[in-house]
Amino acid sequence: MTPHWRKSSRSGGAGGNCVEVAQNFPSAALVRDSKLGEISPVLSTKPETFTAFIDAVKADRFD
Repeated sequence: MTPHWRKSSRSGGAGGNCVEVAQNFPSAALVRDSKLGEISPVLSTKPETFTAFIDAVKADRFD
């Protein structure tokens, strides 16, 4: 299966903080640096862990 990458809506449009995620796998959520594209290291985590992280970010639980 091929990852279907999408750029985060929170990524900067000026080439700064760019993150892409692929959530089309049933057992993993993938995260990479879009500036590096295909050569970027990929972080893989459980979908529920990624969802909990996104929920925490949206709730402003990080400094």
